[in-house]
Amino acid sequence: MEIEVFENQFPNRDYYITHVNEEFTSVCPKTGLPDFGKISVEYIPDKLCLELKSLKYYFLEFRNKGIFYEAVVNQILDDLVNACKPRYMSVTGDFSTRGGLNSKVVAEYDEDGLISQE
Repeated sequence: MEIEVFENQFPNRDYYITHVNEEFTSVCPKTGLPDFGKISVEYIPDKLCLELKSLKYYFLEFRNKGIFYEAVVNQILDDLVNACKPRYMSVTGDFSTRGGLNSKVVAEYDEDGLISQE
């Protein structure tokens, strides 16, 4: 699925855009059970912004994909950075409790490259 973008109308200004998917789902590659969570994307656009309909369908592609939490967050960051080339982006995966544990994974990017991973 191609992530669509559109031209930023304010490229000379730094401002944040936040998109939140409260109903993210994927599949645990170990158990085959569904994983549920919230994915938050925050970014400072440069020349391009993410188009929401294509972002929604992009997230839906994970619904039947066997993938670990860490891989989910880092793949989303890589794919979205490649699509819109932002000045800064942070992707947070806040995954629901399962087996008594919940997990939060954060990956960030700035124009100079990856700046941190948790």
